[in-house]
Amino acid sequence: MYYVVTGAAGFIGSNLVKALNERGENNIIAVDNLEHADKFKNLTDCNIADYMDKKEFIDHLGEGYFDGLLMAVMHQGACSDTMETDGRYMMENNYRYSLDLLNYCQSEEIPLLYASSASVYGAGKVFKEGREYEAPLNVYAYSKFLFDQVVLRRWDKRSAQIVGLRYFNVYGAREAHKGRMASVAFHFFNQYRAEGCVKLFEGCDGYANGEQLRDFVSVEDVVKANMYFLEHPGKSGIFNLGTGKAQSFNDVAVAAVNTLRAADGKSSLSLAQLQQQGLISYIPFPEQLRGKYQSHTQADIGALRTAGYAEPFLTVEQGVARYVNYLLSSSA
Repeated sequence: MYYVVTGAAGFIGSNLVKALNERGENNIIAVDNLEHADKFKNLTDCNIADYMDKKEFIDHLGEGYFDGLLMAVMHQGACSDTMETDGRYMMENNYRYSLDLLNYCQSEEIPLLYASSASVYGAGKVFKEGREYEAPLNVYAYSKFLFDQVVLRRWDKRSAQIVGLRYFNVYGAREAHKGRMASVAFHFFNQYRAEGCVKLFEGCDGYANGEQLRDFVSVEDVVKANMYFLEHPGKSGIFNLGTGKAQSFNDVAVAAVNTLRAADGKSSLSLAQLQQQGLISYIPFPEQLRGKYQSHTQADIGALRTAGYAEPFLTVEQGVARYVNYLLSSSA
């Protein structure tokens, strides 16, 4: 019997493959699209049974190739570029692909754990799993939103576990291939190493410079939550997956810079001191993001806790420090 991880060479997917390995599971079918081949590096320390291109995998599903062979599908494969303007591509790659997997998993009574997104809430102020709070701002968010709606319409007739996890701002190991879509923690690390300072957006939507707030969640915690539901197949639902506490971009910058300073034997500095020394500065807010930007997100994790997930989450200070040290060790 095999586990399937889609988007397996990507950020969260590769971390899930590694987590399965650490639990002694090596019968893993890794599914991805390696048109951008550098992602393969995320799997070089992982053990898998087979790799398949996304299209080949979907074709095999339709042919019945995997019937009776799968334990669960962990669906992370998607285009995550929130600036993508090709709506036809986004809907085919994100929505239709997910729908094909849902149909197959339900027909074969196989658990499906899939990546949703906090982007479904748009510019709203309440981040709670409910239709009244959902208003996506771009086609990426709409593709995630629409699939969630299909899942909910079919809810009462489901034949196997379905878990949708609405990821908030995830950062951590194995995201280097994402380029400009990588986390701010990753970009701050590289900026500081290259230029000796980090640059944040100026304030917008009434927030001061760098004080926009997001629910930044470590990929370590994202993996733990996925594994929890994989180990509890009787639990289903669509859940927010964030820390439940919003922190500022300034907090991320301070954590990243001070961890790098510590690695150089230097003392930690406050935000004000980092600003005064020019180690943190601000650039104009991009015009193309106005009206499409979430200036504040904070997951309501009540439903996740009610489902029995009780693990504590890393704070920005804890998680970013661990991540920066990982990046330093990886680049040594």
